[in-house]
Amino acid sequence: MSGSTLGTLFCVTNFGESHGPAIGCVIDGCPPGMQLAEADIQHDLDRRRPGTSRHVTQRNEPDAVEILSGVYEGRTTGTPIALLIRNQDQRSKDYGEIAQQFRPGHADYSYWHKYGLRDPRGGGRSSARLTAPTVAAGAVAKKWLGEKYGTRFRACMAQLGELEIPFESWEHVPRNPFFAPVADVQRYEDYMDALRKAHDSCGARIRVQATGVPAGLGEPLYDKLDADIAKVMMGLNAVKGVEIGAGFASVAQRGSVHGDAITPRGFESNHAGGVLGGISSGQDIEVSLTIKPTSSILTPRPSIDIHGAPVQVVTKGRHDPCVGIRAAPIAEALLALVLMDHALRHRAQCGDVAPVRP
Repeated sequence: MSGSTLGTLFCVTNFGESHGPAIGCVIDGCPPGMQLAEADIQHDLDRRRPGTSRHVTQRNEPDAVEILSGVYEGRTTGTPIALLIRNQDQRSKDYGEIAQQFRPGHADYSYWHKYGLRDPRGGGRSSARLTAPTVAAGAVAKKWLGEKYGTRFRACMAQLGELEIPFESWEHVPRNPFFAPVADVQRYEDYMDALRKAHDSCGARIRVQATGVPAGLGEPLYDKLDADIAKVMMGLNAVKGVEIGAGFASVAQRGSVHGDAITPRGFESNHAGGVLGGISSGQDIEVSLTIKPTSSILTPRPSIDIHGAPVQVVTKGRHDPCVGIRAAPIAEALLALVLMDHALRHRAQCGDVAPVRP
């Protein structure tokens, strides 16, 4: 396995490089008969695409998706679905100076040691550009889960650098470039403007939620639902931490508080994040992820070249000063892919189990 394939029954293989002719994915295992068109996928790609505000990379990619296979007369056939997104705004010359150098905090050094060579153009395979096919595949999973169970996904930014973002309402999220759940984002606009002028970058914290998740998804021990969610979220570029439910705040909670009490009306809280014993409880799935500062910045930093000689690295090109700004739709897609795979696995093993009604 090359590390480019995700899932067991709903299996997604991601391919391409940042500055190659195209990127894309192949989805194997999508159930037949679901209506599917490019428009069902394009909406989420438009939410993730670069160049949408002055606070993200100005690379101008339309990210127009093409369905190459697996759909006939508007319906999925049950055969592999190939999705293609053509790269149209590469500027590979920006990376000529770093072809022989290692950018601090980037994957250059580790890729070179693993493979003996690397594609320096835009980060090649390690670029966040490769999250576009993930979002495309996630849109397919979202559609099936929504039609089958009424499952819905949403994500927002909870912190930008050192600035915590208070939660006001989900309705604000699509109305600003930060996916922030607040009405007034001027403070964050000013913060990003100052950061860009300083030739620096910052991290972020993203909250992602799935509602309408059926109980019973996930498996004991090594295939726990929360374990698979954590794994796939850690596979997202720049993610350095994942929390399920209360997460690290659980350390300071008492058992009398953390254990979600159950009443005839349902659960009274959701510190578990919708997962008990690695299996979904029917509550909302709550996930939080932390994203490190962007490694590609204009500020000179010490490093070495491939011969071990000291150098000062300045990363030119078009980069997100905070990759977390565009991470919300990617986190939604990743969560959808995990839930889709577990939904099919649960249906295969436990489809004959009668619904439990306490």
